[in-house]
Amino acid sequence: MFRLDLGATGRYCDGLNRRHFLQLGVSSMAFLGMSEALKSKGFGSENRPEGARDTSVILLWLDGGPGHMDLYDLKPDAPAEYRGIWRPIRTRVPGFDISELFPKQARVTDKFSIVRSLHHNTGDHFAGGHRMLTTKDMGVSGANNMQRFPGIGAIVSREVGARRRGMPAYVGIPSIHSIGLTPGYHGGHMLGAHHNPFQVGADPNTPNFSVQNLNLAQGLSLPRLGDRRSLTEYFDNTRRQLEGNGTAQAMDRFNQEAYDFVTGATARTAFDINREDPRLRDQYGRNYFGQGALLARRLVEAGATFTTVCFSGWDHHWNLQAGMENYLPMVDSAVSALFQDLETRGLIDKTLVILCGEFSRTPRMNDGGNGGAPRSMGTPGRDHWGDSMFCLMGGGGVRGGQIVGSTDRLGNRPHTRPISPSNIHATIYQVLGINPRLQLMDPSGRPVNVLDDPTPIAELL
Repeated sequence: MFRLDLGATGRYCDGLNRRHFLQLGVSSMAFLGMSEALKSKGFGSENRPEGARDTSVILLWLDGGPGHMDLYDLKPDAPAEYRGIWRPIRTRVPGFDISELFPKQARVTDKFSIVRSLHHNTGDHFAGGHRMLTTKDMGVSGANNMQRFPGIGAIVSREVGARRRGMPAYVGIPSIHSIGLTPGYHGGHMLGAHHNPFQVGADPNTPNFSVQNLNLAQGLSLPRLGDRRSLTEYFDNTRRQLEGNGTAQAMDRFNQEAYDFVTGATARTAFDINREDPRLRDQYGRNYFGQGALLARRLVEAGATFTTVCFSGWDHHWNLQAGMENYLPMVDSAVSALFQDLETRGLIDKTLVILCGEFSRTPRMNDGGNGGAPRSMGTPGRDHWGDSMFCLMGGGGVRGGQIVGSTDRLGNRPHTRPISPSNIHATIYQVLGINPRLQLMDPSGRPVNVLDDPTPIAELL
């Protein structure tokens, strides 16, 4: 076992750069224990809920809080301190205006929809992250930031498993976190750490990108692994003669899947982003978020069910202009290329793409001083806001070109069709064929509804 330092997240408003780590039991994964590791990650799971569909999810998670009024819900007629720096532009769909920093997405708005009336009414990073990723309040806050309910990716891992043998059900790129906590509210919690995401642990934009988890332990060759497998099979055969029950047979299946994973080409090929045409990689953007989105497409195409790409650093209390003019073109390239790529490959009806963060930013901008003279910290920024937010959703059977709900004249609160995180999750479950009225057993053995409101967004389905 060793600890891999994955670097620091962007600086958050509390002034901290949170480092996150990935612990890899590489040597143990080369032995019989690897079957348990892969079993726990949902590799090749045959656990399918009744009515399950052959669909997958890519969550593009903007950690830190992207502002709705600078991205997908601009207010050009509002006073200057509200409308902000950029103007909206027309898109392929009449009435579907978005930021002028999104010219590439403007050409593909028929492929995705925007929920403009999402809200959970908290401006606390941790409370907002917990509500968006689990739908639950449960008293989580900056002062009490422990996870209290499983994240949606972990629930999907448990309920559906992977779409193809030899692939993980749930993957994090490059290493997913919420407000700097790894895996944070994306994790399995009471479902167990075995439903945490399979973390890639490296930047897919680097020239020498590789996934450490796919490497055999040092000194262990495939022939030697085969010898150990033969020995394991000998003991398994003996055990079967003694037991002759279904448990032993199930263990055989997981051992076989573990062996297929470490020796087979399915996952190894899927994670090899260098197989992609350099021109397509350029379209996604030569940065970790763009290449992460491309890698996510490769993974769902190969059989992963829920893949999350994490993009940190959206806590822009000041100097918003520099931040957005750096980040938004990256989002524009990644989102537009992903939808076009999915359509070209015939995957768009089988892959739901979601873009969101833990909350939004205040409609009214501050003076950029952060307690000092105006603009002493750069251009004005926006502070925490959970009363009005956005969520982009497209693919997987979700209707494109739709605007769901609206905010008031100043963008402060929902004006029409208020939407909660539960409604977003219910829509995801509907796409995956999971019953949104699903219940989990809490540690005390009591059934708990996964969603307090299991109603999906009808306009999108």
